[in-house]
Amino acid sequence: MRAVRCRPGFFLLLVLWGAPGCPASGPPAVEEGDIVFQTSRSAQSLAIQKATHSPYSHVGLVTFREGKPYVLEAESTVRVTPLADWLLRGEGGHYVVKRLVDARQVLDAASVVELKKQMRRFEGKPYDSTFEWSDERMYAPELVWKVYERALGIRLGEPQQLRDFDVTVPEVQAKLVERFGTQLPLDEPVISPQRLFESARLAMVTER
Repeated sequence: MRAVRCRPGFFLLLVLWGAPGCPASGPPAVEEGDIVFQTSRSAQSLAIQKATHSPYSHVGLVTFREGKPYVLEAESTVRVTPLADWLLRGEGGHYVVKRLVDARQVLDAASVVELKKQMRRFEGKPYDSTFEWSDERMYAPELVWKVYERALGIRLGEPQQLRDFDVTVPEVQAKLVERFGTQLPLDEPVISPQRLFESARLAMVTER
């Protein structure tokens, strides 16, 4: 395969457009409201991948603080993590950045203010290890989904029920029993990283 060479002067545009074949060094170019996906190294990562048939087990929302990019995520709590640090935590350094297909029209100054307002509202809440559809505790894709839905009325895919996932896989069953015992809340609404990833409202920006 012929190597792709990036001509000087076009490199920045290629990064912004997410063009393949010309990888950037360092963190990717991102914008407020971008959504980042990775395969985490957490203890539950494999179970999430198996249950959702997806390589992605963690997701976060890009936000800027004092001009620097961070990722709002739900881990031990809902908090912001510097983008560069967040990317390094992913398995193999692999990540995907997605953005609203109509971001230029939708994410005006007023909309960004609303997004940030919702982010601040959830910040500091504890992590939800039982994936309940409430605002008392939050898990990662729920956080991203609710920020967009509450701020802008945008639904990044529709929540499923726990019963819709592949709960027969041994790794998944073990985690479910660990969290819920024998009474599984199969009717509980759940949003997964893969559901967000597949949303028609999002377009690929960068994959690395």
